[in-house]
Amino acid sequence: MTATLDLWPIGNCQVSALVDRAGRFVWGCVPRVDGDPAFSSLLDPAPRAGEGARGFWEIDLEDCVETRQHYVRNTPVLVTHHRDNAGNAVEIIDFCPRFWRNGRMYRPVAFARIVRPVEGSPRIRVRLRPSRDWGAKDPERTRGSNHIRYLLGSMTLRLTTTAPVGWIEDERLFRVERPLHFFLGPDESFSDDLRPALDTMHDRTVREWQNWVRGLATPFEWQDAVIRAAITLKLCQHEETGAIVAALTSSIPEHADSGRNWDYRYCWIRDAYYTVQALNRLGALDVLEGYLEYLRNIVDNARGGHIQPLYGVGGEATLTEWIVPGLAGYRGMGPVRAGNQAFEQVQHDAYGQIVLSNTQSFFDQRLFRRSGVDDFNALETVGERAWTVHDEPDAGLWELRTKANVHTYSAAMCWAACDRLANAATALGLPRRAAFWQERADTIHATIERSAWRKESQRMSATFGGDDLDASILQLLELRFFAPNDPRFATTLAALEAGLRRGSNMLRYATEDDFGLPRTAFNFCTFWLIEALHATGRTAEARNLLEEMLSRRTAAGLLSEDIDPVTGELWGNYPQTYSLVGLINCAVLLSKPWSAIR
Repeated sequence: MTATLDLWPIGNCQVSALVDRAGRFVWGCVPRVDGDPAFSSLLDPAPRAGEGARGFWEIDLEDCVETRQHYVRNTPVLVTHHRDNAGNAVEIIDFCPRFWRNGRMYRPVAFARIVRPVEGSPRIRVRLRPSRDWGAKDPERTRGSNHIRYLLGSMTLRLTTTAPVGWIEDERLFRVERPLHFFLGPDESFSDDLRPALDTMHDRTVREWQNWVRGLATPFEWQDAVIRAAITLKLCQHEETGAIVAALTSSIPEHADSGRNWDYRYCWIRDAYYTVQALNRLGALDVLEGYLEYLRNIVDNARGGHIQPLYGVGGEATLTEWIVPGLAGYRGMGPVRAGNQAFEQVQHDAYGQIVLSNTQSFFDQRLFRRSGVDDFNALETVGERAWTVHDEPDAGLWELRTKANVHTYSAAMCWAACDRLANAATALGLPRRAAFWQERADTIHATIERSAWRKESQRMSATFGGDDLDASILQLLELRFFAPNDPRFATTLAALEAGLRRGSNMLRYATEDDFGLPRTAFNFCTFWLIEALHATGRTAEARNLLEEMLSRRTAAGLLSEDIDPVTGELWGNYPQTYSLVGLINCAVLLSKPWSAIR
């Protein structure tokens, strides 16, 4: 079967799995999202000579002719319904347990599956074949009376089940005459009666997610799409530390055979800033509070020095990139990469995003921990770095590996760092510090206006002294660098549309980079375009474009990083936080008010 991104994420903010349209687990890492993939078949479509397929978990109905899937309302709990050619049917409920227990959130490294007969006498085969060492090996197995142990490289997982263990081990077809329960988790004895315990875990997990969604301030329109995006953004947070990963996958190419295959299972300061910004608009303060704790540790460890563009979900600074030899890649389109060399890059926009992520904590009375003078003092060290580097070359937000320029977006983020520090100082009653940072912000603002404006073409360039078109310039509006009615923004928008818009899609840039000319559009940039269209009075066009983007989502209601502007096929890592952030921001911006129902 050809791999696609039509996948359904389940998870509990510790581990996650992607389930395909046949109900197979095809991707999932342990003991956390940036760990070794126990389910790796998404990146290994065909077994090697002399070897069996591995890296998946399949519960297959004999002679299946129809499969339907849906999430339990307002949760990431997945229901897959299989029917065979004789009308026999089963449903499979997949989830990762997550609920409060004994005063803390219970979110084990565990995957739960419940199989229920629905009609007739269905026969199933269970094939649980995890992989280890990035798909290179089958794990060793040992069998107990009601369980099977799988010795992975990073940990040992134990499958505890009410199904006959021998039939699971032998991958035999057997009849389902009662509900069957499967718990793949830590190598610990399951002390409770598995069936009622797993049913209770299911019910409590559903309630936990539905209660979380109940607290969201959703827009009147597009509620289903916004809720699904918000749940998935929450799944991208490693709740133990507060880190937010850019995507759940690695090495899905940006377009066919492009070599643009990157590992996105880490916390980019930039991506996480946009994620908390979007969830703040929905009132999901728990994600912000967790992320701010993560950021405070990053800033402390930097000691006023260089901030990397990304870190591991545990705050790890070294993320050495290497080519995985044991996996062929998505549709055989390698390479598969683990780690990301971008951790070594210089990207100056990170300083602005750290300050912007923290700014709300000086104003928001709802937070458990509001920021004070000590926090402001720590952020001033970040502002000092922003001031120092605002006009120096960097790799830019697109992480170019062989080019460096003074990027307008990076400089604008450095401006925003100083500008928001002035706001925070005012909130704390520190007028001298407010004046100090405002003066620096004004100086950087003037530098950008002087160095990035192209008088001859009447537009902003993506680089100082250059003449580059880049969709990131649209963010000058969101950052409040330009007002929507500034004629310079209007002419810049017109130039960006002429040079980068491909029908309903927006490219990041249209010039060659380290891998040649880009061939796919970047979904987040299309959402930036929608925001700009609305801000400049083209709201009807913006709404139509948002509806079109919503129509491109997978059956699970999600988007990846990129889209082919000709075929509409999704490419790039999935689900992509950038894309889901854009969906939420535009829906909130363009929705009719709740008063419309009165």
